[in-house]
Amino acid sequence: MVDETQEVEVAADADDDSEAYKLNKRAVDSILYAVEIDDAAKLTELMEPLHAADIADLLEQISSFERTKLIRLYDREFDGEILSELDESIREEVIGILTPEVLSDAVRDMDSDDVVDLIEDLEDAQAASILGALEDADRVAVEQALTYPEYSAGRLMQREVVMAPEHWTVGEAIDHLRATPEEDLPDQFYHIVMVNPRLHPVGNVTLGKLMRSKRNTPLRDILEDTFQVIPAQRDEGDVAYAFNQYHLISAPVVDDEGRLIGVITIDDAMSVLDEEHEEDILRLAGVGEGSLSDRVIETTKQRLPWLAVNLVTAIAASLVIAQFEVAIAQLVALAVLMPIVASMGGNAGTQSLTVAVRAIATRDLTGSNVWRVIRRECLVGLVNGVIFAVIMAIVGFIWFGSPALGYVIATAMVINMVVAGLAGTGIPILLERIGVDPALASGAFVTTVTDVVGFFAFLGLAAAVLL
Repeated sequence: MVDETQEVEVAADADDDSEAYKLNKRAVDSILYAVEIDDAAKLTELMEPLHAADIADLLEQISSFERTKLIRLYDREFDGEILSELDESIREEVIGILTPEVLSDAVRDMDSDDVVDLIEDLEDAQAASILGALEDADRVAVEQALTYPEYSAGRLMQREVVMAPEHWTVGEAIDHLRATPEEDLPDQFYHIVMVNPRLHPVGNVTLGKLMRSKRNTPLRDILEDTFQVIPAQRDEGDVAYAFNQYHLISAPVVDDEGRLIGVITIDDAMSVLDEEHEEDILRLAGVGEGSLSDRVIETTKQRLPWLAVNLVTAIAASLVIAQFEVAIAQLVALAVLMPIVASMGGNAGTQSLTVAVRAIATRDLTGSNVWRVIRRECLVGLVNGVIFAVIMAIVGFIWFGSPALGYVIATAMVINMVVAGLAGTGIPILLERIGVDPALASGAFVTTVTDVVGFFAFLGLAAAVLL
């Protein structure tokens, strides 16, 4: 048990390289001790230096029992930003623990886009409770955003926008900002959006240029060169791509008539990119969208289908092996060496698969370069296959004293490595063309192809040459 007087350290201890931020192990132990002894004052003191993201991490790391005790002891200090930082898997649980008064205070401080993100994953009763806590104008804005399709720009945008007529000068814009009440401005913004009389966005003015320019300078003279308008119906993945591709900081969102209705900022776009990258990584491993906070039954349900698919593909590979059981029985060396061929092909296929899925996600792999990429991966497989074929030919000869066996495994290695490059690139492209997420389904198919081809090439050549 740690001492009650321990404080949160600014950085991790020198011997704790894995915790190089404020929420190190000693800090967590101190916080949990304060919770254990019901010391609300000490808990507040310990939590004070932590960023909302650190507090969210803390809530995700501890057990459900500890989480409930901590929130009930700390709830009066609960910041709405913590809710927006929480993993979706425990956000609903945390909201259920908070008292209505604390929850109301928390959501009132959140931007409209964060409130939308919070509500869309909740049950109707909890969503209604949060909507009821908002001011009338904020509630209307959130309800309107919820009418847009899920994962669209309309859900991602924040309604708080700083705009100016296109005929204004720098001085008029600055005076407007100074005269506007603080609560009517976004917490963070990077541009003033210029609009025409029909509220159509016509350009962005960065705050940096605004502050550097003379007061009588027309805003239209200092417009930013890069300007993108985002339709509210656009998929959020396309929005994140545009931000990354064109180096945007913020972009106005328009309705079907082209009128300005909101703005998307870079932090929200990058969050989408991070989520998509994380989702692709998890799907490549066949573990769905789980988190460390998921219960055993939930995690089991997420992983079971793809383990079942893997079992089916493994049986398919075993059926190929079964066709050569006579050859294997006569030459035990085949049983020893055949996993090497399949394993090398599987690893090569996974390498090509990872590159292809990433290129598809970033839109670097298109119809104009698809054949060049496939040809490159096949050539890489060929070169690597020849290198390792030579190595395995020597190993096969030294190990079993059979030059013919070395030739067989070398040839099978080259064949499987080339096929691995072809399958690792071609399968995700094919799946993407037919509308199936390549990150979700490619792995099982690529592994099946390399296993089947590897076993068939090696055992087939062995049966023809050695027996």
